Amino acid sequence: MVEPLDTGPFFHGTKAHLAVGDLLTPGFRSNYRPEAVMNHVYFTSRLDGAGLAAEIIPGDGPPRVYEVEPTGAFEDDPNVTDKKFPGNPTRSFRSAAPLRIVAERGDWTRLTPEALAAWRERLTTMRDENAEIIN
Repeated sequence: MVEPLDTGPFFHGTKAHLAVGDLLTPGFRSNYRPEAVMNHVYFTSRLDGAGLAAEIIPGDGPPRVYEVEPTGAFEDDPNVTDKKFPGNPTRSFRSAAPLRIVAERGDWTRLTPEALAAWRERLTTMRDENAEIIN
């Protein structure tokens, strides 16, 4: 028997306005590298990690965090797991199967304006350096 990678709950950060029961699916452009169409949808077991993602991605809408439920198999996110951090301390995952929206969460920690500016600069540097996304 295979042990689950993590039992959740799981979260996804976005600027999209979604409803309970909606499905997040792969096949959309990357929030971090718009020229790449993603083969997976990404999520985390860390509520504030999803909040961070929601705040730093481009877009005009307010940052939102959704509790999600994987509908299929998932794996550790190779963009951070072992490549940048030993193990999976960010508890970040990806799935080629959709994620179902369970609830919108408002109990995550917002970034200060200074922290948000620093993260956005870091992302710009990564884009300028053409950092690889494992898709």
